[in-house]
Amino acid sequence: MDIGGPTNIQHVAHVTFDRFNGFLGLPSEFEPDVPTKAPSASAIVFGVSTESMQLSYDSRGNCVPVVLLLLQSRLYDQGGLQVEGIFRITGENSEEEYVREQLNTGMVPDGIDVHCLAGLIKAWFRELPRGVLDPLPAGQVMQCESDDDFVKVVRLLPQTEASLLNWAINLMADVVQFEHVNKMNSRNLALVFAPNMSKMADPLTALMYAVQTMKLLKSLTEKTLGEREVMSTHVDTRCSNEAEEGEEEEEEEEEEEEEEEEEEEEGGGVCIIKEKAPEIIRVVVD
Repeated sequence: MDIGGPTNIQHVAHVTFDRFNGFLGLPSEFEPDVPTKAPSASAIVFGVSTESMQLSYDSRGNCVPVVLLLLQSRLYDQGGLQVEGIFRITGENSEEEYVREQLNTGMVPDGIDVHCLAGLIKAWFRELPRGVLDPLPAGQVMQCESDDDFVKVVRLLPQTEASLLNWAINLMADVVQFEHVNKMNSRNLALVFAPNMSKMADPLTALMYAVQTMKLLKSLTEKTLGEREVMSTHVDTRCSNEAEEGEEEEEEEEEEEEEEEEEEEEGGGVCIIKEKAPEIIRVVVD
């Protein structure tokens, strides 16, 4: 039996999905069969998998939950990167609970302490149903001894976890770039982030794995900082070369103008003008 193409096609309605209000623009005849409210998992932003959350892309192309981008943007706007002890000092519990409720509605209130914002970022990772590094074989992670080993093992992460890890590493690198002010180097940040990146039932194993996770985060953060420095040096060199080339061109133009003026003076007031096609020489006498 052959199946033909669609016939009698009509554009009935344009329907969009909102994570807080469900389907918008849904025709009334479909409403009994389709829930108007979003699934309960998507109505909260802590303790749920990323698949049930609203996602967006950061400036580096990482697809991450919007809640992380909201917290990061507010943290940066309020000068959190320059605050001493950021991500190490904890915020007020009462304020954190209030902000959690507001984040479930897609908002970050004004005037929130930066330590509370930083703490919520760590809490988001800590409360994931599965830790960002949990998909990695624990044995392979424990066997890593060099920076190259860590780079190779994180390549085994699925795309979702890889994007989250890359986002977190770049966040840590942003903080370390202000180490002279906030007193948070790569080791300090790795120390406070490591317990939030994996979940293990056995306390002893969890402690040993957290130490190795700290080394992994520290290694990747320093690698990212090194790449940024190389990129910055490359850009500075290119700009310097372009500036030098521009100066050389200006000097050559000035020299050509001076030579033309000298030729005119030596010609005793006679200027010879050559035209290309046809080969004609016109003599102009002052």
